[in-house]
Amino acid sequence: MFYTYPPDKTVLQTGMKSKMVEKSRAEPADPPIPPINEVEPGAILRWLKLGWRDFYRAGWPSLLHGLIVAVAGLLIVQVALLYWPLLPGAISGFLVVGPALATGLYALSQKLEQGIHPSTGDALDAWRRGTRCLLRFGMLLIIIATAWVMLSVMFFDLFVSVEINGPMDFLRYVVGQDDHVFLLWTVLGALVAAVTFAITVVSIPMLVDRDVSTPLALMTSVRAVGENPVTMAIWALFITLASVFSIATFMLGFVVLYPLMGHASWHVYREVVDVSHLPPRGHADQAPSQ
Repeated sequence: MFYTYPPDKTVLQTGMKSKMVEKSRAEPADPPIPPINEVEPGAILRWLKLGWRDFYRAGWPSLLHGLIVAVAGLLIVQVALLYWPLLPGAISGFLVVGPALATGLYALSQKLEQGIHPSTGDALDAWRRGTRCLLRFGMLLIIIATAWVMLSVMFFDLFVSVEINGPMDFLRYVVGQDDHVFLLWTVLGALVAAVTFAITVVSIPMLVDRDVSTPLALMTSVRAVGENPVTMAIWALFITLASVFSIATFMLGFVVLYPLMGHASWHVYREVVDVSHLPPRGHADQAPSQ
């Protein structure tokens, strides 16, 4: 009969340490949040001017983004009209995922900044180069949008007692309401929009441009908003007004305004975040960051 000695604690601790070292080598820690520049509200006009320049110079690939968003918006409205409580949440939820849809526009502006005339292939390549992190970020926005749509439907079903059978009935309710339910819904929607804006305003352009992780991009975006609260609030207000105008024109406004906002957002990122010490994102055949 053989006697088995208990394992030596020193050996166990050494083995655990070696595994931790190997793991740390395999998964390097994120670099610190890059420096954030403070910008004055007047910078917004410069961003829009540069965004319009990129829109004009990029041409058809940029305009194609606006057409796709306009058509997608119309399709979402048509589907939501089949069950009217979906309409408010569906439209606002569609706007939540808007920053991710602009990934190709950021890539077009990046090429123009490098002195290269961009093509539609460059926009598609941006998705291939950052497939994993951009997909993860897109899923996050889809989850937020879906949760908001479900909350909106539940909200109107529970608290709106007026009979509403279509969009016109809904508009009459909004104009003539005296129970402030729609006002409360608007406040909740504004909170969702504020959080979405804070985590996306520079994060997605950063993921397109630099080989960084999704959490680092998120934290950088939130920090950028915190360091420039007034400027970012005005920029968010412009995006809101441009989106409302586009919806009021039966989505036609998105054909021009969406590419304009996307290209301008690239210049927001470039001016606000100093990423000079971060590695650029590699080509499609390189492994993307987490």
